[in-house]
Amino acid sequence: MKIVLDTNVLVAALVADGLCRDLVRRRVRGHELCTSDALLKELTATLRGKFRVPVGDVPWLAEYRARATVVKAQPLPAPVCRDPDDDAVLATALAAQADAIIIGDDDLLTLKNHADIPILSPRQFLEHLDRL
Repeated sequence: MKIVLDTNVLVAALVADGLCRDLVRRRVRGHELCTSDALLKELTATLRGKFRVPVGDVPWLAEYRARATVVKAQPLPAPVCRDPDDDAVLATALAAQADAIIIGDDDLLTLKNHADIPILSPRQFLEHLDRL
């Protein structure tokens, strides 16, 4: 299964023990993680800006970059979300031909899907995996 993880899910996995950490460290291992340059830049900026974490001090980030498939996402033909960062997530999922987007952002979760790609919270995704 091809999965796009939003920045907020990845940051939550890094900074707090809980559902997102379990999802990122254990539950997505057998799946293809997909990202884009825009999402990697957002992740780096968030770690540097909000958390003052030197990116070189996060070995997991290098592992994530090496493991994830980086796709070339094209801008959406028309904005879907009020936040351009959210459109970047959708564009990445389209370019990756993803099977799911995992996100904690309510603005995107209310869409439920985009171009037939399910948009799921971390909990919804874990429940989906448990049913497989």
